[in-house]
Amino acid sequence: MSNTVPPASHSDRELDLAHSARGVWLVKVPKYISQKWEKAAGNVEVGKLKISKRAGQKADVTLALADFLLPQDTGPVPIPKDHKLDLQIVQTQTLGVFSHSVPVNTDAVVPETEKLCLEGKIQQKLECRPFMADQGYMRLKAETFRKAAQPVRKVQQLDRVVQNYKPVANHKHNIEYEEKKKAEGKKSRDDKDAVMEMMFAAFEKHQYYNIKDLVRITKQPVTYLKEILKEVCDYNIKNPHKNMWELKPEYRHYKDQPADKGSKSDSE
Repeated sequence: MSNTVPPASHSDRELDLAHSARGVWLVKVPKYISQKWEKAAGNVEVGKLKISKRAGQKADVTLALADFLLPQDTGPVPIPKDHKLDLQIVQTQTLGVFSHSVPVNTDAVVPETEKLCLEGKIQQKLECRPFMADQGYMRLKAETFRKAAQPVRKVQQLDRVVQNYKPVANHKHNIEYEEKKKAEGKKSRDDKDAVMEMMFAAFEKHQYYNIKDLVRITKQPVTYLKEILKEVCDYNIKNPHKNMWELKPEYRHYKDQPADKGSKSDSE
């Protein structure tokens, strides 16, 4: 059950218990009735419910379907018009009916804007069945079972060639990524001092390097190389040398160079 209401405030997200004491019926109807009701237009009368009470006895509840529901899409077997509802008091279960409403012009339900309400407590269960299980009703049930037993998929003979496209087992970018991972996995970790010597020799040529060039120069795994870089280098997060590494001041033995010189990038 869902209604359309203006946007809810923060306090409206709490469960509304205004109707918590209201008694509600839980009615089970045959499938042929529910299908008719689903196809019916909104705000139209689909049937009439009659409740007759007698002293000391259970109430008699009957349902008469609207006439416009009967002749449509019935095929060779019409559906019954009159039904009775067998009533059962709920004693051993605690059942309730909840509803939620969402703001206007909202396609998806967002928890922050949803309003939840307890519409009532189910006090009685009712099962709807025809007044008389005559030959017409039995034919209707047999037709229902027959349709349910029909397979959803059927074999169909083709009279022309159907163009099929085989799915790609593995896309190019996935293959390249796997090859890259395998290549990195084959790289063995050299001695830390040896790696640092290669790095210092590289930084004598250029003041700034990105990680890709350092991996290519040292031929070391990225994670291992970054561990060493964090010890002896600073990582620039601002322009003009953003995302590039340079030696910490205590490891430099060259003069400061202009900002537009002394860097090593992928283009070199």
